Amino acid sequence: MSETRVYQLAQELGMSNEEIIEKMDSLEILVENNMSVLSEEEINQIKELSNEEEGNGDNNLTEIKIADKITVQNLSQLIDKSATQVITKLIKLGVMASMNQEIDFDLAACVAMDYGFKGIRYEEDEIDDEIEIEEDRPEDLKPRPAIVTVMGHVDHGKTSLLDAIRNSKVTDKEAGGITQHIGAYEVEVDKKKIVFLDTPGHEAFTSMRARGAQVTDIAILVVAADDGIMPQTVEAINHAKAAQVPIIIAINKIDKVGANPDRVKQELTEHGLLVEDWGGDIISVPVSALKNENIDTLLEMILLVAEMEELKANPNRKAVGTVVEAQLDKGRGPVATVLVQNGTLKVGDALVVGCAHGKIRAMVNDLGKRVKQAAPSIPVEILGLSEVPQAGDQFVVVKNDKMARSIADKRKDKIRARQMKSSQKVSLDDLFKQMEQGDVKELNIIIKADVQGSVQAVKQSLEKLSNEEVTVRAIHGAVGAITESDVMLASASNAIIIGFNVRPVGAASDVAEKEKVDMRTYRVIYKAIEDIQSAMKGMLDPEFVEQDLGKAEIRATFKVSGVGTIAGAYVTQGKLARNAQVRLVRDGIVIHEGELSSLKRFKDDAKEVAKGYECGFALNNFNDLKEGDVIEAFIMKEKENR
Repeated sequence: MSETRVYQLAQELGMSNEEIIEKMDSLEILVENNMSVLSEEEINQIKELSNEEEGNGDNNLTEIKIADKITVQNLSQLIDKSATQVITKLIKLGVMASMNQEIDFDLAACVAMDYGFKGIRYEEDEIDDEIEIEEDRPEDLKPRPAIVTVMGHVDHGKTSLLDAIRNSKVTDKEAGGITQHIGAYEVEVDKKKIVFLDTPGHEAFTSMRARGAQVTDIAILVVAADDGIMPQTVEAINHAKAAQVPIIIAINKIDKVGANPDRVKQELTEHGLLVEDWGGDIISVPVSALKNENIDTLLEMILLVAEMEELKANPNRKAVGTVVEAQLDKGRGPVATVLVQNGTLKVGDALVVGCAHGKIRAMVNDLGKRVKQAAPSIPVEILGLSEVPQAGDQFVVVKNDKMARSIADKRKDKIRARQMKSSQKVSLDDLFKQMEQGDVKELNIIIKADVQGSVQAVKQSLEKLSNEEVTVRAIHGAVGAITESDVMLASASNAIIIGFNVRPVGAASDVAEKEKVDMRTYRVIYKAIEDIQSAMKGMLDPEFVEQDLGKAEIRATFKVSGVGTIAGAYVTQGKLARNAQVRLVRDGIVIHEGELSSLKRFKDDAKEVAKGYECGFALNNFNDLKEGDVIEAFIMKEKENR
């Protein structure tokens, strides 16, 4: 029999803790406090006495739901008592806790019992049960405008295209009313509306998708006719594919000399996009944002795809939607731009937005005008929230302020509890364990390499490792250093980053650490294949990890006869050590890995040179040193706590 505590028996019999303890006194059963464990014999004695006296109680306790962990303050609000009263009860139970300290379910239920409440444990996914998002009946659904995101390589004309659309479809009178940028705007074509998300293309997919938000209905991929497919274009394609949204290709700059739309179509086929002209199903439209050519055709195609997608929503219900962007405004407080995805949002509605809550004081549309309500797919700016939410947070309209505050507090508790546990992001170290538990059905991989041939070879080799338990899928592959954008895509798609002869640049390493993304770099292809194979079998060898010592930037080079090339460098972080291994990095690509043959400060040999100092060095058997190259020093250590 599992152990039964005093308060649990009180709950079962519908009595208070004090009533149970009175009966125990009369039966001469000694206990320390309400958390004490009772034997089976003692339980039966108490039940018999209870039946004789009261016919098993009236079971008149009020039920409340309590999470696995709850702060003392939140418990006091649940049972409508002051935090001081709850703290006093806890002291009597031998527990010292402050107002913001967390206590477990058993302790919270025991305290609640003393005040006439029966604590019921929340299931893991039950926190938001109070939010009732009712199912829509097919007859209640009405057509809604399409939400479109414009993506593409920098300088390929995304902004120009958006400006051309806005200028051609928003009248001068209305345009004069635009007082602020709210991250989204609507245009009207043939009496039908289209909503454009005016956010950086990747943001619409990565940061929002990382939080489970799917806001985009159609992705417009802008490709310059004179430039063709570029690295960011490939990224955009992979983001759109990962989000599983229809893609329309806008081949821009057709007015420029050297424009070659057919070359663009040819290059698109290499990335799995076959346009309609060539027998595929991807719509492509040649446009010139600068000369306003074919803008109307592009808008017609958007309407056509939207019609095929049969986008519908129910306007006659409580609103549900997503935050596009949010900030703290000096004069107005927390301000959020939201997209209504279902229902109609009204001024005065109480709502929960992620961990924020509030009552809508005012709404402003994309033209800067105050509005009373917003229908499905319409973007508006809302005021009246308790704090600034995050982009991608879902908002849900609830009955009243009190309910909104209660749900927001529970979400905060849940997030705090989740942060206490280890991250559940996929990593090669625990892949086998997660596979056994059924948590991983698909292993997403992002490949970055120094040459395109490596990307293709790795992609094919890794995808062949798929088995019955897990499918290996390369969701993005490109040439070049590992960037923050790669890390954000990995975070949103729960992917592992594999790099060949490349290094992370900028803040990519910091972002990977913060987002708990597993990022691995290799010098040879078969080692990566071996690692993933071993991880899938649960036999990954102890990993030797690099411990970074420091970096230095080459400022000048000198050729010395009989010695080779000497580099004059400035240590930008950490230190360079004479006995460390080093790698030479040029534009994010690893050129050479080896050892220092000499390290000097002025004319003296040095064991190490710290950040902020200049030094001279030469590499063993390598002379191709150039100004601007970065030298990285590291040592190899076996990873602990595996």
